[in-house]
Amino acid sequence: MGTVTLGVSIAVPEPYGSLLQERRAGFGDFAAYGIPTHVTLLPPTEVDGAARPEIEEHLASVAASGLPFSMRLSGTDTFRPLSPVVFVRVVEGGTACARLQERVRGAEGPLNRELSFPYHPHVTIAHGIAEEAMDEAYEQLAEFEAAWTVEGFALYEQGEDRVWRLQREFTFGGDTTTPTFTVPHQGDLSRPTASPL
Repeated sequence: MGTVTLGVSIAVPEPYGSLLQERRAGFGDFAAYGIPTHVTLLPPTEVDGAARPEIEEHLASVAASGLPFSMRLSGTDTFRPLSPVVFVRVVEGGTACARLQERVRGAEGPLNRELSFPYHPHVTIAHGIAEEAMDEAYEQLAEFEAAWTVEGFALYEQGEDRVWRLQREFTFGGDTTTPTFTVPHQGDLSRPTASPL
Protein backbone atom coordinates (compact mmCIF):
# COMPACT_ATOMS: atom_id res chain seq x y z
CA MET A 1 0.00 0.00 0.00
CA GLY A 2 2.98 2.30 0.48
CA THR A 3 3.40 5.28 2.76
CA VAL A 4 1.10 8.27 3.19
CA THR A 5 1.74 11.64 4.84
CA LEU A 6 -0.74 12.47 7.57
CA GLY A 7 -1.29 15.41 9.88
CA VAL A 8 -3.66 16.06 12.76
CA SER A 9 -4.91 19.53 13.54
CA ILE A 10 -7.60 21.79 14.94
CA ALA A 11 -9.28 23.74 12.16
CA VAL A 12 -9.68 27.49 12.57
CA PRO A 13 -13.42 27.98 11.91
CA GLU A 14 -15.10 30.40 9.51
CA PRO A 15 -14.96 33.24 8.89
CA TYR A 16 -11.46 33.31 10.44
CA GLY A 17 -10.07 30.32 8.55
CA SER A 18 -10.70 31.69 5.06
CA LEU A 19 -9.66 35.19 6.11
CA LEU A 20 -6.26 34.03 7.35
CA GLN A 21 -5.80 31.73 4.34
CA GLU A 22 -6.41 34.63 1.95
CA ARG A 23 -4.15 36.95 3.90
CA ARG A 24 -1.39 34.32 3.95
CA ALA A 25 -1.62 33.95 0.19
CA GLY A 26 -1.71 37.73 -0.15
CA PHE A 27 1.67 37.98 1.56
CA GLY A 28 3.08 35.72 -1.15
CA ASP A 29 2.92 32.41 0.72
CA PHE A 30 0.99 30.43 -1.88
CA ALA A 31 1.28 27.26 0.22
CA ALA A 32 -1.82 28.71 1.91
CA TYR A 33 -3.99 27.38 -0.92
CA GLY A 34 -3.08 23.81 -0.05
CA ILE A 35 -3.18 24.09 3.73
CA PRO A 36 -6.44 24.70 5.63
CA THR A 37 -5.92 27.25 8.42
CA HIS A 38 -5.20 25.31 11.60
CA VAL A 39 -3.41 24.68 14.87
CA THR A 40 -1.16 21.62 14.47
CA LEU A 41 -1.44 18.65 16.81
CA LEU A 42 0.68 16.27 14.70
CA PRO A 43 3.05 17.72 12.07
CA PRO A 44 3.44 16.01 8.67
CA THR A 45 4.21 12.37 9.45
CA GLU A 46 4.88 9.53 7.02
CA VAL A 47 3.16 6.28 7.97
CA ASP A 48 2.44 2.94 6.38
CA GLY A 49 -0.88 3.25 4.56
CA ALA A 50 -1.92 -0.12 6.00
CA ALA A 51 -1.80 1.41 9.48
CA ARG A 52 -4.68 3.82 8.76
CA PRO A 53 -7.37 1.77 10.58
CA GLU A 54 -5.20 1.55 13.71
CA ILE A 55 -4.41 5.27 13.50
CA GLU A 56 -8.06 6.24 13.16
CA GLU A 57 -9.00 3.96 16.05
CA HIS A 58 -6.29 5.62 18.16
CA LEU A 59 -7.52 9.13 17.28
CA ALA A 60 -11.11 8.16 18.00
CA SER A 61 -10.02 6.96 21.44
CA VAL A 62 -8.17 10.23 22.10
CA ALA A 63 -11.23 12.24 21.08
CA ALA A 64 -13.64 10.08 23.08
CA SER A 65 -12.00 11.08 26.34
CA GLY A 66 -11.54 14.74 25.37
CA LEU A 67 -13.60 17.73 26.43
CA PRO A 68 -14.39 20.95 24.52
CA PHE A 69 -12.21 23.93 25.42
CA SER A 70 -11.99 27.63 24.63
CA MET A 71 -9.51 28.83 22.02
CA ARG A 72 -8.51 32.46 21.52
CA LEU A 73 -6.09 33.91 19.00
CA SER A 74 -4.59 37.35 19.45
CA GLY A 75 -1.82 39.23 17.66
CA THR A 76 1.30 37.96 15.94
CA ASP A 77 4.71 36.56 16.78
CA THR A 78 7.55 34.84 14.94
CA PHE A 79 9.95 31.92 15.24
CA ARG A 80 12.65 33.86 13.37
CA PRO A 81 15.61 33.51 13.24
CA LEU A 82 15.29 29.87 14.36
CA SER A 83 12.62 29.13 11.75
CA PRO A 84 11.22 31.39 8.97
CA VAL A 85 7.66 31.52 10.30
CA VAL A 86 5.29 34.32 11.32
CA PHE A 87 2.17 33.25 13.17
CA VAL A 88 -0.95 34.33 15.01
CA ARG A 89 -0.60 33.60 18.71
CA VAL A 90 -2.76 31.16 20.67
CA VAL A 91 -3.39 33.07 23.91
CA GLU A 92 -6.08 30.79 25.34
CA GLY A 93 -6.34 27.04 24.84
CA GLY A 94 -2.61 26.46 24.42
CA THR A 95 -2.31 24.18 27.43
CA ALA A 96 -5.23 22.06 26.21
CA CYS A 97 -3.60 21.83 22.76
CA ALA A 98 -0.30 20.74 24.32
CA ARG A 99 -1.99 17.98 26.32
CA LEU A 100 -3.98 16.87 23.30
CA GLN A 101 -0.96 16.64 21.00
CA GLU A 102 0.87 14.57 23.63
CA ARG A 103 -1.99 12.07 23.58
CA VAL A 104 -2.10 12.05 19.76
CA ARG A 105 1.64 11.24 19.71
CA GLY A 106 1.30 8.89 22.69
CA ALA A 107 4.33 6.71 23.37
CA GLU A 108 2.29 3.53 22.99
CA GLY A 109 0.31 4.70 19.96
CA PRO A 110 0.78 4.38 16.18
CA LEU A 111 1.69 8.08 15.79
CA ASN A 112 4.54 8.15 18.29
CA ARG A 113 7.32 10.41 17.04
CA GLU A 114 9.82 13.00 18.19
CA LEU A 115 9.32 16.66 17.28
CA SER A 116 11.96 18.78 15.57
CA PHE A 117 11.14 21.68 17.90
CA PRO A 118 9.36 21.92 21.27
CA TYR A 119 5.58 22.04 20.76
CA HIS A 120 4.21 25.58 20.52
CA PRO A 121 0.58 25.94 19.38
CA HIS A 122 0.16 28.64 16.73
CA VAL A 123 -1.51 29.51 13.42
CA THR A 124 1.01 30.05 10.62
CA ILE A 125 0.40 33.12 8.42
CA ALA A 126 3.74 33.20 6.57
CA HIS A 127 6.45 30.61 6.03
CA GLY A 128 9.66 30.69 4.06
CA ILE A 129 8.92 33.85 2.07
CA ALA A 130 10.88 37.10 1.66
CA GLU A 131 11.80 38.84 4.91
CA GLU A 132 9.93 41.99 3.85
CA ALA A 133 6.75 39.97 3.28
CA MET A 134 7.21 38.23 6.65
CA ASP A 135 7.50 41.65 8.30
CA GLU A 136 4.32 42.75 6.50
CA ALA A 137 2.42 39.70 7.79
CA TYR A 138 3.69 40.36 11.32
CA GLU A 139 2.55 43.99 11.22
CA GLN A 140 -0.73 43.72 9.31
CA LEU A 141 -2.23 41.01 11.51
CA ALA A 142 -0.90 42.38 14.81
CA GLU A 143 -4.46 43.34 15.85
CA PHE A 144 -6.08 40.08 14.73
CA GLU A 145 -8.47 38.49 17.26
CA ALA A 146 -10.59 35.34 17.11
CA ALA A 147 -12.26 33.09 19.68
CA TRP A 148 -14.31 29.89 19.55
CA THR A 149 -14.95 26.62 21.37
CA VAL A 150 -12.89 23.68 20.12
CA GLU A 151 -15.17 20.66 19.79
CA GLY A 152 -12.64 18.22 18.33
CA PHE A 153 -9.87 17.79 15.76
CA ALA A 154 -9.32 16.26 12.34
CA LEU A 155 -7.08 13.93 10.35
CA TYR A 156 -5.64 15.22 7.06
CA GLU A 157 -3.67 13.54 4.29
CA GLN A 158 -1.27 15.32 1.94
CA GLY A 159 -1.71 14.42 -1.72
CA GLU A 160 0.99 14.20 -4.37
CA ASP A 161 -0.06 17.74 -5.37
CA ARG A 162 1.01 18.90 -1.86
CA VAL A 163 -2.59 19.76 -0.94
CA TRP A 164 -3.83 18.70 2.49
CA ARG A 165 -7.30 17.10 2.39
CA LEU A 166 -9.64 16.35 5.25
CA GLN A 167 -10.01 12.61 5.89
CA ARG A 168 -11.98 12.37 9.09
CA GLU A 169 -13.20 14.58 11.92
CA PHE A 170 -13.10 13.47 15.55
CA THR A 171 -15.49 15.16 17.96
CA PHE A 172 -14.78 15.19 21.69
CA GLY A 173 -17.02 12.66 23.35
CA GLY A 174 -16.62 10.03 20.64
CA ASP A 175 -18.53 11.11 17.52
CA THR A 176 -16.60 10.90 14.25
CA THR A 177 -17.37 12.06 10.74
CA THR A 178 -15.86 10.83 7.48
CA PRO A 179 -16.42 13.37 4.69
CA THR A 180 -18.05 12.01 1.54
CA PHE A 181 -15.95 14.39 -0.54
CA THR A 182 -13.60 17.33 -0.12
CA VAL A 183 -13.18 20.36 -2.30
CA PRO A 184 -9.80 22.12 -2.10
CA HIS A 185 -9.60 25.90 -2.12
CA GLN A 186 -10.14 27.20 -5.64
CA GLY A 187 -6.90 29.20 -5.59
CA ASP A 188 -3.93 28.53 -7.83
CA LEU A 189 -2.77 25.11 -6.66
CA SER A 190 -0.03 25.10 -9.27
CA ARG A 191 2.01 27.44 -7.08
CA PRO A 192 4.80 25.99 -4.93
CA THR A 193 3.42 24.44 -1.75
CA ALA A 194 6.45 23.26 0.18
CA SER A 195 5.42 24.73 3.52
CA PRO A 196 4.81 22.21 6.32
CA LEU A 197 1.40 21.67 7.85
